[in-house]
Amino acid sequence: MTSFSAKTVRLAWAPLLAALVLAGCASAPAPDLSALPATPAAFKSTPATAPEGHWAVVPPADGAERGAWWAVFHDPVLDDLMQRAQARNTDLQVAAARLQQARAGLRQADAQRLPQLGASLGVARGTNQNAGVTPAPVVNQATPSLNLAWETDLFGRLSLGSQAAALDAQASEALLQSTWLMVQAQVAQAYFALRESDAERRLVRETLDAYRDTLRLSERRLAVGDLGELDVQRLRTEVASTEADALALDRQRVAQENALAVLLGESASGFALADPAQDWTARPPAVPAGLPSAMLARRPDVAAAQRSLMAAQARLGVAQSAWLPDLSLTASGGYASTDLGDVFRWSARAWSLGALLSMPIFDGGQRQAQEERAGGEAQIALAGYRQQVLTALREVEDQLSGLGLLQAQAEVLGQAVASARRATALSDIRYRNGQISQLDLLDARRSELRSLRQAVQVQGAQFQSTVALIRALGGGWEAPASLASAAR
Repeated sequence: MTSFSAKTVRLAWAPLLAALVLAGCASAPAPDLSALPATPAAFKSTPATAPEGHWAVVPPADGAERGAWWAVFHDPVLDDLMQRAQARNTDLQVAAARLQQARAGLRQADAQRLPQLGASLGVARGTNQNAGVTPAPVVNQATPSLNLAWETDLFGRLSLGSQAAALDAQASEALLQSTWLMVQAQVAQAYFALRESDAERRLVRETLDAYRDTLRLSERRLAVGDLGELDVQRLRTEVASTEADALALDRQRVAQENALAVLLGESASGFALADPAQDWTARPPAVPAGLPSAMLARRPDVAAAQRSLMAAQARLGVAQSAWLPDLSLTASGGYASTDLGDVFRWSARAWSLGALLSMPIFDGGQRQAQEERAGGEAQIALAGYRQQVLTALREVEDQLSGLGLLQAQAEVLGQAVASARRATALSDIRYRNGQISQLDLLDARRSELRSLRQAVQVQGAQFQSTVALIRALGGGWEAPASLASAAR
């Protein structure tokens, strides 16, 4: 009978032991990448240099050194603005605080995997029922002790939680890089928008001065009877309308300057950026796009989404490990005495060792719900990662195609500006000689101003798109050689 009972016990424990062995090898489930888009061999705005792409998880290179990419514009004012933004931008400060919070969460998760040691001091007063006398005597008891507890993490639940926390910290660090890159791009774009406004304001003011000169000449001709009042009133209307445009541009510049102050973390009331009072003749540098796979590796927001996906997968593993038992080891040692004077005597020592194996049997579906919730979060993270990849590819394609079209537009407008300037010069000579009407001269000047303003706007758009392309490429365009070779 005894032999039968032992065999029965062994058979009963066999499935549990097998489950424990299998669970000891458990790890976070791998994400399903079948829904992710194929990585193109090249951007459609650039010639294809590699065979058709396929999806592959490229190791993130968001930590690669980017340097001061804005230095390619060779503008010391922009360099100074970047330094001020790095020191005081509030979005950057929030992202840095979130990284600090995530790192603290990682330390907290790691601490749960270590033995926990605590001290306790208990003092009690009550009757001693074991004294064997009636009434029971009242005694005092003091129990100072040290307590040691350790969850063995047999099935990897705590290690998966620590892994998820580490990935969260890495994602927060990538988001900090992404925020800094966003701030850099916003500062550069706000600065170039100011420069565009300054150039446009200068054109309108110069045209307004020319209109006023013509108005003074027309008023003299009206006084001597060489010109009718209708022509003078038309010119006065044109002067007032152009002056209104100039004031509107002044208002626009004030708003842009205040927006730049906020990006720098400074008060708009104390911030001012002087108009350089010179023609804006700079041209944006050419930025090679490189390979899509290298771009995806450099983008810190893509890296953050990838690590968030991996963290969600790790948390799914934590939820799945909740079905397995927990083993905790405890130990305590100290003293216990009814006489406070003898509490630390060797004869009053007391100790205990314990092990607790616990496994929930019925929880009303709580573990199942937690696993399904973690699975849903993993699916959300996977969709977010996919969306981030698609967005990154779209942003680069937008800027590459936009820059190509802007370059063609700038060339056409250059021809238009040259023709408009020539037409205005000829019209001014003929008007002063009385060969054409004042209305013909106004038309020529309107056409010239319109062409010049369009040229400045396209120039500003080229700077904006160049900055946006640099940001879309991850803050640089010199991909590591290892990534370029891996992409091929």
